[in-house]
Amino acid sequence: MADPAVQSRGITRREFLNYVWGASMALFMAELGGAIYAFSLPRFKEGEFGGKKTIGSLSDKLPAADKPPVAYPDVKVWLANIGPEAAAKGGGKPGLVALYKVCVHLGCLYAWVDSTNRFECPCHGSKYQLDGTYIEGPAPRDLDRFVVKLVDDKGNVVQDAQGQLLQTVSDKSSPDYGAPIPLPANASNLTIVVETGEKLELGKRHFYKGGA
Repeated sequence: MADPAVQSRGITRREFLNYVWGASMALFMAELGGAIYAFSLPRFKEGEFGGKKTIGSLSDKLPAADKPPVAYPDVKVWLANIGPEAAAKGGGKPGLVALYKVCVHLGCLYAWVDSTNRFECPCHGSKYQLDGTYIEGPAPRDLDRFVVKLVDDKGNVVQDAQGQLLQTVSDKSSPDYGAPIPLPANASNLTIVVETGEKLELGKRHFYKGGA
């Protein structure tokens, strides 16, 4: 039978401090684990800014062909005018493209680097051409794109000489899926509209000639 004196004495000061220390360590480890998990997630979640985003008139907002892209932080987009030189490097077509500003590796914000004439991610070193095609690094694929449209003053999507609507192809079965849209001549009065509701995910080296 247990000694009544031992049963009635409660916990000692040493035992109490041990319990407090143990609980504090458990709480700290839980918070640390949560912070590490949150850091590994992409910075932005898909669909949280979806919708039509009007960039502005083609004459005012279009970058020069093969020149550095223009960033639009409020739309989370890089707008690039892919000319003959950039199209050859990426193995794709010339035209207008809207690139999602988030790296496809772990969600960092990549940047355009003038000295190397390419996009580079500061977090883990992934590199991309002006049109978003993968060059090197841990990224699993090319940069994601958004649907781009050219609309007139009535909001109608413009057609080219062949009757093709001037907007990014979002049908994955099409060979032109996600390709830059052609820029019609004498179309400075048109407006650039970006659809951010759906990302277009291109494969690794998607537009490279002879690539995987």
